Amino acid sequence: MRRWLRWPNSLLGRMSLVMILGVVLAQLVSNTVWVQQLNKDKAESAARLAEELADSVASTVNFFRALPRNYQHLVLSQLRDMGGTRFFVSLNREFIEIQDIPDSPVKTIVTRRFEQELRRRLGGALELHIGVSHPQSLHVYKNDVRLLDLPARWAQQSQIHDPDAPPILVMQLAMGEGDWLYLAALLPDRTLLAPTSYLDGERLLFLTLLVLVLVLAGALVFRWLNRPLRRLARAAERLGRGLDVAKLDESGPREIRATARAFNLMQDRIGRFIADRERLFSAISHDLKTPITRLRLRAELLDDEQARAKFEQDLLALEQMVKGALDCARGTDIREPVTRIDLYALLQTLCDDAALMGAEVTLQGRAPAFFHGKALALRRGFGNLIDNAVFYGHSAEVTLTEYGGWLEVQIRDRGPGIPEAALELVFEPYYRLESSRSRHTGGTGLGLSIARNIVHAHGGELTLANGPEGGLVVSVRLPRGSG
Repeated sequence: MRRWLRWPNSLLGRMSLVMILGVVLAQLVSNTVWVQQLNKDKAESAARLAEELADSVASTVNFFRALPRNYQHLVLSQLRDMGGTRFFVSLNREFIEIQDIPDSPVKTIVTRRFEQELRRRLGGALELHIGVSHPQSLHVYKNDVRLLDLPARWAQQSQIHDPDAPPILVMQLAMGEGDWLYLAALLPDRTLLAPTSYLDGERLLFLTLLVLVLVLAGALVFRWLNRPLRRLARAAERLGRGLDVAKLDESGPREIRATARAFNLMQDRIGRFIADRERLFSAISHDLKTPITRLRLRAELLDDEQARAKFEQDLLALEQMVKGALDCARGTDIREPVTRIDLYALLQTLCDDAALMGAEVTLQGRAPAFFHGKALALRRGFGNLIDNAVFYGHSAEVTLTEYGGWLEVQIRDRGPGIPEAALELVFEPYYRLESSRSRHTGGTGLGLSIARNIVHAHGGELTLANGPEGGLVVSVRLPRGSG
């Protein structure tokens, strides 16, 4: 269930959902207000209708009462003519059972107001029965005679003989000596007594079509608006991998222009920062080489061999640190062009180089495995990782696999591994484990930091883990679609 209630990931999906919810909510609110107003209007119309009918019926009853009993049957035809096409009047010898239509608020208003007005106008204690029936089930004269069973010529002027006519208000008034005055009046509207639907079939169809049209139009509009955002995303992704990116076109809506202008300014600042950094490290390299050389010459003039050896060892360490810092700065050199690389062939070359030095190195994987990246930077990064595995683990097992849109390189060794607490610390510049603090046994502590920077510059990930059977496992994941 949660999967279906998840918020959409795309901007188009979210905006479409918000638009659909807004349309549906607006329709529900407007329908609710409309239905309430319609019910109010129906109630007022029903009350007026009941009063008008009650006035007409009261006049008819008073006229009928005023006639001698022998003349009452004679004027029934005249009363039918006076009722026109919407009334039916008869004097019955029995009470007719009425099949009432289902109750509704408007029906209650009509029957109650009609009865109240009749009793007020006629006065006295009346045996009065009021009901509302459909023409199909209405009985007249007797309980076994339906209105629709009468010959057409008997009701040729009566619309209530139509089976599709609106509901019929029926009044039966006891006239004495077993007679009942029967009067049926056709209501003006078939929907007057029906309960109002908040969302009937026609409105639901209209709402569905409206939502479909809005979603389609919205999708086209959002697709047009999203084009600059997609270009911005591609440009940012390429810039993050150190690729040359052309300046974005600063056109379109105001917000898009502001975003493109901000991206172009950011790109210029990053370019200036990288250029300044390169000049800074070049100046540092040039400026430090001169005093280091002078110190080495002065150390040669020392008479004390033991002091001279210590000076040379410190100078060598200082030179290695400077070289390591420059290597770290050049590890993600943005000026190196991106090319199509066979990653398997690159790893095979590094493994062959290590094997020539007597190391035990193997490579497994599927060839070729093409990848767009910076060849020299990747060679430097993977070279550092393989050298570390050979130096500290005495061997390296390199595996190249591909799954989904990723290439994964795993490098395993048979060394002692790394304490769990230090698996992230070893990526810090100049951080070395206790066993490698000596310059004779360890490096400067920049190899893993350089390798991770290179992998991150290519949009990948580099993680360390201790193998279940010992040794260290280095995992490098690179996006196959890069470049």
